[in-house]
Amino acid sequence: MIAYGLSGWMADFGEYLPTDSVVYGGDPRRLHNRWPSLWAKCCREAVEEMGKGDEIFFFNRAAYGHTLKYTNSMWNGDQHVDYSDEHGLGSVIPASLSLSCSGCGLVHSDIGGYTTVMFMRRDAELLRRWSEMNIFTPVYRTHEGNRPKDNVQFDAPEVIEEFATNSALFAALKPYRLHVNEEYYEKALPTTRPLFFHFAEDEAYVNQREFLFGRDVLVSPVLRPGEAQHDVYLPKETWVQFFTGKEYEGGHYKVESPLGLPIAFYRKSSEFKPLFESLSVKKGA
Repeated sequence: MIAYGLSGWMADFGEYLPTDSVVYGGDPRRLHNRWPSLWAKCCREAVEEMGKGDEIFFFNRAAYGHTLKYTNSMWNGDQHVDYSDEHGLGSVIPASLSLSCSGCGLVHSDIGGYTTVMFMRRDAELLRRWSEMNIFTPVYRTHEGNRPKDNVQFDAPEVIEEFATNSALFAALKPYRLHVNEEYYEKALPTTRPLFFHFAEDEAYVNQREFLFGRDVLVSPVLRPGEAQHDVYLPKETWVQFFTGKEYEGGHYKVESPLGLPIAFYRKSSEFKPLFESLSVKKGA
């Protein structure tokens, strides 16, 4: 793949080593948990042997032990193309925060989910809401899913304009994203953080519907269909809503949540305030 000129890949699977398989130089029962790390190491060795250490990006689903030493990023696996808290959009934040607290500092999800079973279908609203959330993650990436023809894709007429805007917003946040990434590399602070990492408040310890992207950005995604008003919890701080400029103190609020308005806030005292103020959902960056 590298010789063909590809710049990266999804290093899928790695968790399915059969315990009765024949493995050179080892007992598969003992190697089972280490297998994801060996898979990531294999990918890293291929990159290094080709002299492409800083040019190739690959990401893994399964992890154990030293996986993080080798991979560029983890992702949450195969979410359903629905809003469910068990397997769909609602499961992304708990999964990401769990990975973050386990040391996986760069975590993302398939925009729109992956798995279609039975009656499930990815509609335009789900894809748009997922896209809004992933603006504020380390990686902005779609997936056509296991049944592409049954699901709305990013280039559908009803979503493509918003995808253009959201991808431009993601690109415009690069200076802040690099800052957040550097905190991970230097201080082991994950890019996607639970609220309690920075706010010692009771609700911050149990909140699994919101997350911090770095220290300065709080994201409160819309996780239900047809939602016109969104319940937001903000820790004690002065927050400014992205794209509207409205200021809020810590507390509970209901905010308007039309499609096309990502629900996120930044600390008014942030050094990145000029960058955040420059962003617009109308003109992208």
